[in-house]
Amino acid sequence: MTQQRILIRGGRVLDPAAQRDEIADVLVENGRIAAIGTALDAAGAEILEAAGCWVAPGFIDLHVHLREPGQEYKEDIASGGRAAVAGGFTAVVCMANTHPVNDDPSVTEYILDRARQESPARVYPVGAATRGLAGEVMTEMVALVDAGCVALSDDGKTIMDSGVMRRVFEYSQLARVPIITHAEDRTLVREGVVNEGPVSTRLGLPGNPCVAEVVHVARDITLAELAGAHLHVGHVSTAGAVDLIRAARERGVHVTAEVTPHHLVLTDEATLGYDTNTKMAPPLRSARDVAACRAGLADGTLDAIATDHAPHAVHEKDVEFTAAPPGVLGLETAVPVTLELVRCEELTPLEWIRRLSTNPARIIGRPGGSLEVGAVADVAIVDPERRWVYDPAKGFSKSRNSPWAGQEMIGRAVATLVGGALVYDVERGVLLP
Repeated sequence: MTQQRILIRGGRVLDPAAQRDEIADVLVENGRIAAIGTALDAAGAEILEAAGCWVAPGFIDLHVHLREPGQEYKEDIASGGRAAVAGGFTAVVCMANTHPVNDDPSVTEYILDRARQESPARVYPVGAATRGLAGEVMTEMVALVDAGCVALSDDGKTIMDSGVMRRVFEYSQLARVPIITHAEDRTLVREGVVNEGPVSTRLGLPGNPCVAEVVHVARDITLAELAGAHLHVGHVSTAGAVDLIRAARERGVHVTAEVTPHHLVLTDEATLGYDTNTKMAPPLRSARDVAACRAGLADGTLDAIATDHAPHAVHEKDVEFTAAPPGVLGLETAVPVTLELVRCEELTPLEWIRRLSTNPARIIGRPGGSLEVGAVADVAIVDPERRWVYDPAKGFSKSRNSPWAGQEMIGRAVATLVGGALVYDVERGVLLP
């Protein structure tokens, strides 16, 4: 990317890593934060006026599906990277359920090569924990990490065999990366497509019970504790899982966790219209579960907000509810959707940014999450009051499957810098590559 000298002027600089919250200018030079203060030398710099905006370390999404290789008709690394920077995300962590599965270093290298050529956002691959995501034979974990993977996961499928899961945790110690789990007991989920309860009864659809998640979170915490491994629980959706994670952390288990925007603001009642864009895995839960997830995010039990961005083609979602694939878009709407927690004073702006940036960087052990002088200049500029109507057809993803289509949003990423280069401007669109 072309190096630029950029002065971000007059914004509210929010840096959780330094507990910084002040009106100031930020100077970017040679791909790094060069200075923060007032009356900085702007000679030769492109000026980004940020009055009324928040200037934050770039957001890092711990959970996306870029679909490449193999399902590029839904999304590819280029379109996913563009959607990411349009949402303020400077880096994304992409899951292994591609075709072929990212269970071999050659696939990892392909993803990284494509990202270098096509994506304005940084792309961090996740390697499969088991061959073909079959939950039976472990992958060569160290080789995958050496090739560039930042975590290991069979996300999209559950490793049901506890013996295999134990060995995955044990061998992950050699690779020194987190194991991201998809916590759903398939023998309890069976054909369930919506949250089990009054709503599933009204819809006449098979239910997916909360206990399916809770049972597997309990198992994975127990096995990770036994192995001394780093467990990262993906897309937490239930009050029971939040309670288990909180208790495990209190006794010193190395467990981190994420929650999606949709599990923070939507309940299972959103499915009452049979809109397949409200079908997720895990499903939308009850108001009690939503409240527990919000409380867990606020008290630090849940470390990060991650979108679980899961693009699907229109024809795949335009079917009966039981036949539609689960998943929704998330990269371009995460900012306005989760700003609700700031407006409701459940999170301060600084803590909101910590869960979108600083904590995710820490979990995967990669640069980012800081605006300290000398830090890499990955920056998101957010206008928290900007009103706009979200139209996925005008977005950067190839897919359209969003429950927020046509809704007015409050708050938007208005500019994004990656490595000191301006890659997105709300008025001009995506600028690089």
